[in-house]
Amino acid sequence: MIKVVIFDLDGTLLNRDESVKVFINRQYERLNKSVNHIPKEKYTKRFIELDERGYVWKDKVYQQLTEELEITGVTWEDLLQDYISQFKNNCIPFQNLFEMLEELKNKNFILGMITNGIGQFQMDNIRALGIEKYFQTILISEWEGVKKPDPNIFLRALKQLDVPPNQSVYVGDHPENDVKAAQNVGMKAIWKKDVHWNHFTPNLMIDDLGEIPLIISNLSENNKVYC
Repeated sequence: MIKVVIFDLDGTLLNRDESVKVFINRQYERLNKSVNHIPKEKYTKRFIELDERGYVWKDKVYQQLTEELEITGVTWEDLLQDYISQFKNNCIPFQNLFEMLEELKNKNFILGMITNGIGQFQMDNIRALGIEKYFQTILISEWEGVKKPDPNIFLRALKQLDVPPNQSVYVGDHPENDVKAAQNVGMKAIWKKDVHWNHFTPNLMIDDLGEIPLIISNLSENNKVYC
């Protein structure tokens, strides 16, 4: 029987790609006096390229951005601080996020979250989405001193929730850091499809968060191992 469902954040609950687009456009407008010598499209496009979907921390992104685009009216440290303080105001959830969490809670599943990233920054984004209340435990890699795909962060979450791996499901968008890493510790795993990983085809995958409650209910009732 499935008792616990643990989620990734970026690319799973938070639509990070769209959030980044909104943020960087607003940053350009906010700091226009310092960057208006650069076409907006060039500024935003290059940031998104350097960001590499969040896998490069923004100190390196902004250092390279200011050098390449010859930004002198504002420092890379100022741009980084703007990112840290303002990104949370641009968080966009995936469709059916709140309905899905409500349904799982109403069905008495215990919910947790494991996300890589900077502690306070990620917590600010979770709170901006308005979903902190749904989770009994939230593990963020910086605060834990270990990050996915290391099995210890998964085992730590399971220990906090007092459930064995075979009674838990992990939902994430990254084939290695989420799906395979969860499977490696004995959890079932659901992949939230991501076009950037179009050659990955696990047994359990979804396009929309709204599909999750039925899949998990079936797993729980039938006690079948699909992944």
